[in-house]
Amino acid sequence: MNNDAHRSAPTGSPWPVVVRAAAALAAAMGVGRFAFTPILPLMQAQAGMSAGLGACLATVNYLGYLAGALLGIAAPAVVRSASALRGSLLALVASLALMPVLTGAPAWSALRLVAGAASALIFVIAVSAALSQLRAHAQHFAGWVFGGVGAGIALSGLLVLVERAVGTWQEAWWTCAGLTALLAAIAWRLPPEQSAEAATAGATGPRTHWWFVPLLASYTLEGVGYIIAGTFLVAAIERSAPGALGAGAWVLVGLAALPSCAAWAWLSRHWSRPALLLAALVIQALGIALPAVFPGVAPSLTSAVLFGATFMGISTITLAIGRHLRVPRAVAMLTAGYSAGQILGPVLSAPLLHGGYDQVLVLASALVLAAGIAAAAVRVRFPHRSGTTPRPSRT
Repeated sequence: MNNDAHRSAPTGSPWPVVVRAAAALAAAMGVGRFAFTPILPLMQAQAGMSAGLGACLATVNYLGYLAGALLGIAAPAVVRSASALRGSLLALVASLALMPVLTGAPAWSALRLVAGAASALIFVIAVSAALSQLRAHAQHFAGWVFGGVGAGIALSGLLVLVERAVGTWQEAWWTCAGLTALLAAIAWRLPPEQSAEAATAGATGPRTHWWFVPLLASYTLEGVGYIIAGTFLVAAIERSAPGALGAGAWVLVGLAALPSCAAWAWLSRHWSRPALLLAALVIQALGIALPAVFPGVAPSLTSAVLFGATFMGISTITLAIGRHLRVPRAVAMLTAGYSAGQILGPVLSAPLLHGGYDQVLVLASALVLAAGIAAAAVRVRFPHRSGTTPRPSRT
C-alpha cells in the first residue's frame, strides 16, 4: 500500500488551481505540441509540405522543448515566475497564429522552436505549481490537472477533423490558436510555486537521489518509446482502419487520456506509485505492439485507447515521485530527460521505416519495456515516507 507522509488539512477549494493548471497543460501540450500531428496531413495535401520537412519541424519542436526544460533547470526562478508563465502563453498563441502567415521552412522552423520552448516552460511552471499547491488535497485532483493534456488533444483533434472536411490548413492553425488563447485566458491567474516551498522541497534531497537516477532513466526511455509510437501509431491505425475511423484515432487517444490521470492518481491511494508506474509502462508497451502483432481494426483502436490511457498517467506518476523524493528541480530535470528521449526517438526509428510501421512499433514497445525495467529498480526499498529510513516496498 502507498505510505505517503501525513498531509495537512486542506484549506480552500482546490478547483481553481486544478482548472487553471489543466488549462495551461491543455494549451501547452494538447494544442501547442500535439496539434501539429493532425494538421500535418492537411499541410502535405494543401501546402505541398514534404514528409522530410514535416519530420524536421517535429524535431525542431522537440529541440525547443528541451531548451525550455533546460532553462527551468538552469534558472529555477523562472519556474516560480507568473510573468514567465504569461509570457510563454502569449508566445505560444503567437507561434500558432503565425504559422499560416510566415510560410516556408525557415519561418516554420523558428515558430515550432518557439512553440516547443514555450510549451516546456508552461508545463514545468504549471506542474510545479499544481503539485505544490494540491499537496494537501486528495491525489486525484493532481490527476485532473494532467488530464488537461488529453482534453487539449481531443479538442484540437476534433477541430482539425472538421477543418479537414470543410476548411484549409491555414484555418486549422488559426482555429487552434484561438483555442489556445481561450485556454491561456483561463490559466492566466494560476499562482506559481512559491520559492520558500521549493527550498523546503529540496532540503532532504541527498537522501533520495538513489531512487531518482533510475526514475530519470525510466522517464527518458519512455520519452523515446512514446514519441516513436505517438508519431507513427495513428498512421499505422489508418492502415487497418481507413477513413474517418482511422483519422479519429488521435481524438480517441485524447479522450482516453482525459480521465486516465485522475484514475491513476486514485489508484495511488491503494498502491505504491513505483508499482503503478511499472504497471502503466507494461500496459503501454503491450498496447503499442498490438497493431504490429495483430492487424485489424479492433486491435488498432484498442492500441489507441491503451496508449491514451497510459502516456499522461506515466507522466503524472513519474513527476509525483520526483516531487516526493524532494530532489531540487525534479520536474524540470525529468522533463528535460523526457524531451531528450523524444529527440532520440526519430533517429532510432528512421532506418526501420522502409519496412512499414510494424518494426517501428515493436522498437517503441521494447524501449517502453526497458523503461519498465528501470521503473522496477525504483521500487527497491522505495522511501514511501520521504525523508525517513527506507523500507521494503509492499507492492
